[in-house]
Amino acid sequence: MATLLLVEDNDLNRDMLSRRLEKMSYDVLLAVNGQEGVEMAHTHAPDLVLMDINMPVMDGWEAVRLLKDAPETCTIPVIALTAHAMTSDRDRADEIGFDDYATKPVDFPALVHMIEAWLHRNP
Repeated sequence: MATLLLVEDNDLNRDMLSRRLEKMSYDVLLAVNGQEGVEMAHTHAPDLVLMDINMPVMDGWEAVRLLKDAPETCTIPVIALTAHAMTSDRDRADEIGFDDYATKPVDFPALVHMIEAWLHRNP
């Protein structure tokens, strides 16, 4: 069973996504801000991270930079979860180091397909 780290500050989004992912047989770890997410990624080494961008304490932009700069977490795929749907936002996400990009509201079947593609990729 794959372990996913969901970093999301919105209680409703975090609860809805975590419950649906658990029903799909994923083990889901939860963090409420980027700093907590970075710490949990280092502690638990999840198979994949789902990262909100706009969060308190540390946003997703800074969190993914830290994850991608650290040797122990740089290979963990990180998918941005954001309401920012502009091409410039997607370009910035690519430049900073996100591996993929999903917009909110989340298309759950498409997100699961994206997760599975990253989990079963050939590095």
